[in-house]
Amino acid sequence: MLKVDDYFASSVFSRKAMEKYLPNAIYQQMLQIIEGKKPLNEEIADIVAEAMKEWALDQGATHYTHWFQPMTGITAEKHDAFIHPANKGEAICRFKGKELIKSEPDASSFPNGGLRATFEARGYTAWDPTSFAFVRDKTLYIPTMFFSYDGSSLDKKTPLIRSIDALSKAATRLFSNMGYDVQSISTSVGPEQEYFLIDKNFFDQRMDLQITGRTLFGAPPVKGQELDDHYFGSIPGRVKAFMEEVNQELWKLGIYAKTEHKEVAPCQFELAPVFTSGNLSCDQNQLTMEILQKTARNHDLVCLLHEKPFKGINGSGKHNNWSFTMNDTENLLEPGQNPADNLRFLTVLAAIIKGVDEYQDLLRLSTASAGNDHRLGAHEAPPAIVSIFLGDELSAILEAIANESDYIENIDTHLDLGVSILPPLSKDTTDRNRTSPFAFTGNKFEFRMLGSSLNISCPNTILNTIVAEEFMQFADELEAFPKDQVVDRCIGLIRKVLRDHNRIVFSGDGYNDEWVQEAERRGLSNLKTTPEALVHYTDPKNMNLFLRHHVYNVSELHARQNILLENYSHIIVIEARTMAYMVNRQILPAVMEWQSELSSLMERKAALSLSDSYERKQIEKAADLVSRASQLADELHQAVESRPDEVRAEAFCCSEIILPLMNQLREVCDELETIVPQKHWPMPDYSEILFAQLEK
Repeated sequence: MLKVDDYFASSVFSRKAMEKYLPNAIYQQMLQIIEGKKPLNEEIADIVAEAMKEWALDQGATHYTHWFQPMTGITAEKHDAFIHPANKGEAICRFKGKELIKSEPDASSFPNGGLRATFEARGYTAWDPTSFAFVRDKTLYIPTMFFSYDGSSLDKKTPLIRSIDALSKAATRLFSNMGYDVQSISTSVGPEQEYFLIDKNFFDQRMDLQITGRTLFGAPPVKGQELDDHYFGSIPGRVKAFMEEVNQELWKLGIYAKTEHKEVAPCQFELAPVFTSGNLSCDQNQLTMEILQKTARNHDLVCLLHEKPFKGINGSGKHNNWSFTMNDTENLLEPGQNPADNLRFLTVLAAIIKGVDEYQDLLRLSTASAGNDHRLGAHEAPPAIVSIFLGDELSAILEAIANESDYIENIDTHLDLGVSILPPLSKDTTDRNRTSPFAFTGNKFEFRMLGSSLNISCPNTILNTIVAEEFMQFADELEAFPKDQVVDRCIGLIRKVLRDHNRIVFSGDGYNDEWVQEAERRGLSNLKTTPEALVHYTDPKNMNLFLRHHVYNVSELHARQNILLENYSHIIVIEARTMAYMVNRQILPAVMEWQSELSSLMERKAALSLSDSYERKQIEKAADLVSRASQLADELHQAVESRPDEVRAEAFCCSEIILPLMNQLREVCDELETIVPQKHWPMPDYSEILFAQLEK
C-alpha cells in the first residue's frame, strides 16, 4: 500500500516534475517565473510545453484544457486532444508553446456585465505559471486567466493576481522604508470548507434540492442540533470512506487536506487545508469543491455546498484564514520578540484596522450572495456588520499605545510602551470569537463571513487591495521624513490609526441585539442583503481604490456589479418559480388526495354512527391552509412576472417583495407538512433526510 508521501502531488506538474522533465537552465528560469521574479519568456514556451506534454502523457493524459474561472463563480474548461494528423493517416501527439500560453474559448455565453455585445464572441485565456498545471481524468489542466478582446478581465483570477502584485509593491515600499531587506512579499490563505452530505435517494426525491441546492420547504425535525451531539462526533463508516477518497484525490493534486470533522448541524462536515499561496489556494479551493461533489456520488451521497440547505439548523460557511509573508519566511502577522519586529507587527496591524474600517462595505459585498443572506446573522455565522476581533490582551495593548499610557501585564510586569515595545504574544493569546466576522487568531486573520459555495478570489482580492492602500499611505508618510525619524513617525501613525479607527474593533457577542444598536451608534454599516451591499461596488471611494492599484478598471467594476446583481435576481426568481411549481403540482394535489381520503372515512363513520370530529377538524384546518397557499402561490407568480427589468430595481424587488412572499408561502406549507400523514407528503422530510440513512 502506498504511503501518502509516495503519491502526494503525483498528478501535479510540480517543481519536482519540472526538474525531471526540463533542462536545468529552463527549470531555473521557471522557478523565477513561478516566484514572480521574472516575466514569462515566450522563447522558452516551446520547451516547457513539450516537457509538460511528455509528463502529462506519462500520467495517461490524452487531452489538455485551459482551466479558467469566469464570473459564474465556478470553473470552465474546453478540452483539446494532443493528437495531430501525420502522414498516411497516422497521428502524432503535439503541444506547442503558443497552445500553452494562449487559447481562444468562446466568450459570448459567459457573464460579462456589459463588457461586450453578444455578437462579440472572442475571448482569450492566458497561462498563469504561478499556479501549477495538473492532470485529472486523463486531461492536462492548465490554470489560466480569462479576458476579452480589449484586455478587460472576464474572470475571478486576473483581479486576484493584480491585487497580490499591488500588495507586494506597497508592502515592499513600506518595509524598505522601515529598514528591512525585502526580497518578496506573498499572501498566504487557508480556506476551511464546510458542507453537507445527504443520501442520494432523498436528494432525488426533492425538486427544490435538485434545482436550487436548498430545501424551499421543510418543517423542523423532531430532533435538530439541540443536544450538540454531532459536533466533533465519531465519523460513521460511510462518510469516512467518502472522506478517504476525497483525501486521496486532493493529495494527488498537491492539496494539503489536513483536518476533517463533523460540524454542528446533522449531516454537516468540514475539511480544512494547510495554508498555501493566495493564488494557488483559490484554485485549490475550487478543485476541493468539485472533488467533494463528484466523490459523494461514488458513495450514493450528495454534497450540498449551499449556505443554508436546511432551515432552522446551522448553515455552511468558509473561513478564509489570511496572512502574508516577507521573503518566504517571515509571517508579518506574527508578533515579534524584539522591538523592531514588534514595531513592524503593530504597523501591519494598524494598516489592517484602518483598511477594514474604511472599506467595511467592500468586505461585506465580497461575501454577498443569495445563499449567504440566509446564513449571516443567524446563530452559526457572523452578523452582516463588519468588525474586528483582537482579543483582550492585544486590545489592551493597543489601547495603551493609543492613549500613550503604560501597559500592565496580568503578571504585573511593567512595560513602557513609549519606545515601540510589544510584550511577547503566544499564538493562543487570543480567544476565537466565533461571532466575529474578522478575527485575529494569533498569527493570521480569519475572515468568517464567506459562504460555503463562494469562490474565495473576490474576498482575497478586496482584502489584498485595501491593505495595499493603507501600506501605500503609510509609505507616503514615512518617505517624507529622514531615516532617523522613521521610528517616531511610525509610532505616531499607529497611535493616530488606533484613535481614529477604534470603532471597528469589537470583542463582544456579535449575536447580541445590543451590538446592532451599538454598531449603529459607532457609525458602522449594516448591509443585511446582497442588493444593499452590491450597490456600493461603484461608490467613488471604492472605484478610486481599485483604479489606483490597477486591480479593476471602471468597466470591470460596473460589469461585476451588474453580474452579481443579475445573479442574485436569477437565483431568487428560480427559487420562486420552483416553489410555485412544487405547491401547485406536488403539495396541494397531495393534500387534496389526503382530504379526499378523510372525506371517505367520514362517510363510513357516519354510516356507523361514529364521531368524525377529528377528521372534520383536520379537513377544515387543511382547507384553510390550502386556500392560503394557493393564494400566496398566485401572488408569488404575479410578483415574479411583473418584476422590473432594470438590474438594480429587479434585485431590490427580489429582496423586498419576492423573497418575503416566498417566506410566507413556506410558512404555510411547512404547517401543512405537520398535519398531513407522511405517506401522503410528496417529499422526504427533515427527519428522514438528516437522520435516517447517513449514520449507517
